[in-house]
Amino acid sequence: MKPAKKIINTALLLFVIMISAYLSGCDKDNLTDPASLTDDEYLTTVAINTAFSSDADDDDNLFANEVMDFDSEGPVEDDGSGFDTPIDSLKKWGRRVTGVNINTSITTTGDTIKNVEVKRTINGNFIIVGYINGNLDSTVKPYSQEQKRLVTFKRIQRKSHPRFNWRVYQYTAVDGETQTPQSGKSNIVINKVEIYKNNSLLATLTGTDFTSNIFTSKYFGGNGLIEFNRGDQVKLKVFATSNQNDTDIVSYHWARNSFGFHRESFVMTSQTPNGSNFDRTYEKTFQIYSQHNHGKHNAFLSANTRKSLYDNSPSLFSSTYMGFPYRVRP
Repeated sequence: MKPAKKIINTALLLFVIMISAYLSGCDKDNLTDPASLTDDEYLTTVAINTAFSSDADDDDNLFANEVMDFDSEGPVEDDGSGFDTPIDSLKKWGRRVTGVNINTSITTTGDTIKNVEVKRTINGNFIIVGYINGNLDSTVKPYSQEQKRLVTFKRIQRKSHPRFNWRVYQYTAVDGETQTPQSGKSNIVINKVEIYKNNSLLATLTGTDFTSNIFTSKYFGGNGLIEFNRGDQVKLKVFATSNQNDTDIVSYHWARNSFGFHRESFVMTSQTPNGSNFDRTYEKTFQIYSQHNHGKHNAFLSANTRKSLYDNSPSLFSSTYMGFPYRVRP
């Protein structure tokens, strides 16, 4: 028994040494420790990166996933098909983000409110896989896009650590468009989005700048967040104005989970000439799948010119998009 006891004691000693070394390292210039940040630094970190929380249903955690909830990490199946040229039949498409640059600005209202405007410039490759004249081929279109969201914090305490002083009070929907190779809103403007749950209108979000749509966090009694249960039927209606003669490609982008990225393509249900433009309505009905991760997520709706997907010229990619927060109950 003595040799076994010696082995156990040695293991415990090594464990204590490892934990001590880890804790010692964490004390040195740890910028992720909220106690080492000023109020503005802490609020900026929460608005763009992390909430120092493991609760998936925490409003703060919504912002860290803002880019990844829209990035499909490359082309994915869409089951779409068409007869346009030069791409005859579309098989896969999607964004692959290669870099993100973030700019923030903070404005203060009195001593209790701070507003953080977050602008993200996202670079990546828009990748299309399809058949051209019967041969499977791919096209890569480098792009940059800009999206913005406003996050408002309210003071709740006056302690030395900023994480105890501020909580997310309100936040907006996301407004975005491509900047290169083509400006998104110069071709397509999303005017309104209607969200239905189980055949009842749940929310109406208005553009053309979707940061005008404000949600209040659950900490402050917010009840305007879009909530779904697994198995709910969802219908989305998108109202857009386009200068394109060809119908645009409108899609709903789901948050990624262990089963991968999800995307639903819409069907155009109406078209009305508006001068040299067209007012169009698109609809899609689907079901919240049974394995959807619970907690808060960002959903995105994109409107792309048809040539963005059905023309293999890298100079043709124009996308306007918006994102809204939603919660799936466990």
